[in-house]
Amino acid sequence: MAPDRGSLEHETEDETSALRRASTEEDVGEVELSAVEDSQRFLAEKADQQQNFTFRGTVVGLAIGVIICFSNTYFGLQTGWISGMTMPASLIGFAFFKSISKHLDYPFTPVENVLVQTVAGAVGTMPLGCGFVGVIPALNYLLKPEENGPMPLSAAKLILWSLGICFFGVIFAVPLRKQVIIREKLKFPSGTATALIISVLHGGGDDARIARHESGVEIARRRSADILRSRSRSEDMLRRSSSMSGIPRGAAGNFQAVPTMSNEFMEPDDLGPQKDQKGDWKAKIRLLVVAFGISAVYTLSSYFIPQIHDLPVFGLPLANDWLWTLNPSPAYVGQGIIMGPATTLHMLLGAIVGWGILSPLAKRKGWANGPVDDWQSGSKGWIVWVSLAIMLADSIVSLGWLVLRPLIIRGPQWYSKARDGNLWELLRSQHTEGGSYTALGSSEHSTSHRLRSNSVSQSKKQLEKDDIPDIDAPPAHLVPNHVVLALLAVSMAFCVLAIRTVFGSLVPFYAIFLALVLALLLSIMGVRAQGETDLNPVSGISKLTQLIFALVIPSSNPNAVTINLLAGAISESGALQAGDMMQDLKTGHLLGASPRAQFYGQMIGSAVGAVVSAGVYKLYTSVYEVPGGMFQVPTGYVWIFTARLVTGKGLPHMAWQWALGAGMIFAVTTALRIRGQGRWWQAWVPGGIAVAVGMYNTPSFTLARTIGGLVNWYWRWYRKREDTPVIVLASGLILGEGLVSILNLCLASMKVPHL
Repeated sequence: MAPDRGSLEHETEDETSALRRASTEEDVGEVELSAVEDSQRFLAEKADQQQNFTFRGTVVGLAIGVIICFSNTYFGLQTGWISGMTMPASLIGFAFFKSISKHLDYPFTPVENVLVQTVAGAVGTMPLGCGFVGVIPALNYLLKPEENGPMPLSAAKLILWSLGICFFGVIFAVPLRKQVIIREKLKFPSGTATALIISVLHGGGDDARIARHESGVEIARRRSADILRSRSRSEDMLRRSSSMSGIPRGAAGNFQAVPTMSNEFMEPDDLGPQKDQKGDWKAKIRLLVVAFGISAVYTLSSYFIPQIHDLPVFGLPLANDWLWTLNPSPAYVGQGIIMGPATTLHMLLGAIVGWGILSPLAKRKGWANGPVDDWQSGSKGWIVWVSLAIMLADSIVSLGWLVLRPLIIRGPQWYSKARDGNLWELLRSQHTEGGSYTALGSSEHSTSHRLRSNSVSQSKKQLEKDDIPDIDAPPAHLVPNHVVLALLAVSMAFCVLAIRTVFGSLVPFYAIFLALVLALLLSIMGVRAQGETDLNPVSGISKLTQLIFALVIPSSNPNAVTINLLAGAISESGALQAGDMMQDLKTGHLLGASPRAQFYGQMIGSAVGAVVSAGVYKLYTSVYEVPGGMFQVPTGYVWIFTARLVTGKGLPHMAWQWALGAGMIFAVTTALRIRGQGRWWQAWVPGGIAVAVGMYNTPSFTLARTIGGLVNWYWRWYRKREDTPVIVLASGLILGEGLVSILNLCLASMKVPHL
């Protein structure tokens, strides 16, 4: 029986089309796999460099970190705000080693700069991580006698407390790295920006190869899908055209559908600084030094002329009666530059509502009869309850969205697979690490063609699943899982022992264990939020923990407030450490640094930072009155008021009505901000945390930050310039006042008189 000619022609057509698609898809696959292999070689080469972990890099990082630690303690006690300062730390480290380059035995490389900024950041954030800008002042000075307070702690106990809570968050972050950095490739904007700055400083575009790979593979995936669809449509059109014009089917075998990869693949637009910026590191250093000098002169002058801290820019009546003054501190202007115009304007809105409307209203209605600046009976303390409700509403809605978002976005897909009985496929799809581009199967007719056809099908499935092999440092440079588990167990046990030693039986064992478990769970949300938005909601995490502990510890317990404070401090510390560790690991990943070396650097920095921050806190509180004119510790009041609120200690007259209303309003605005993520109007919706900070801080700080935010707007949006120079300027302004505050501390301890 003669073969069916139509069937044979149809088979030939399918085989030819498969070959053409194979050429298209294999080219794309080869590009992707080539990028992966190139990046793997890059990571292996960089991780093997001896500069990944050096004594000199560690020492310089510690020195820079101590400066940042003094600065953050100073500003934290004043307003509760601190900065990790990793970008200026890398800049200072680069400037130092560049100045002594002729005397170095081996060069200062990007991976060593990663070590410097990792260690410096670990030391510098410990004032917040160990509670020295909020919880510890609340325990030391704000607890009432009926709450078993005040609770003074010796330097030795403060150091033990700090060491007890400074490690577990760092260790717990290590296993999270694989998921959020390697697989999901979350941006961690500050970590990415620091990596690109380091690359520019060292003059190596090659150092950003991993960033190019991650951006390029995503482009390749999108283009792969477009190419496949375009190719399919083109072949359909050619078939229809061939049938009408008499051209034999299959004659279009030389059709080219794969465009040459453009520069977008090799140099994506979002890589940041351009090549012409590589030679301007000296200009950045000069700008940093000039800003540092201006701030230093102001800070030293402010010791002898303290009146310049509160300028009555709106007139004496508003300054004396309602605390509307301006603190022209260059450091607070620098903070505003870093925060940006949206955040600072939201803070200004909080100041206007709190200090311009609610404070006079509470005073005149008799809800707060004491002096305006009194935390207990004045309107300053009254409006804190409103700001606290705003913070709680923002935190609950934001953290709730982080929990519910995966269910909302992926829930229907998960439900569909679970309903169809594909639970194993569902689990595999969540943990896929890669795939291979191998041909599968054969058939009776044209075996080689069938292999190519099946290869096409397999490649297409892999492209659709995004199964591009992950790139990571060699296993020898990763922290082994058994080491992580052992260290995590030891650090948690040491935390329990330290807290029991410092506070005795005031805090039961089960409360400490529960606080640690909550800290680890909530730190996952903090890491994800930081990776996506660059904001680690540590204040919200701590408030949520305080709320949970109010349900666990009965208000009849005489130590309920103390336990509530310590539980919140533990969760805040864990989330902060995990977030900072992940930012640094992102920087290191993009530059090829060894994750294990970074982990060791972070652990060393955390240990030194815990001891130094305890000592710095003791220095400042022994010389200055706390709370007092210089250090009002507003964050300490927020902590203690939260603990009293959730443990049912009662609010001032009419405070709960206004607090409830404000909380409801900002629950809605927070939901709107989540809904408007990435849209132009989101910045116009007030952020709850920013408004609350502007409300519980006196206007003098908020006005200075607003000036900085407007400087940022003028430079970035009006002048349309890149933001690195203003960030360097802001860093110099902050470090100048932070460092010279040590000199002012010495002058105050020696009782040097003011003018």
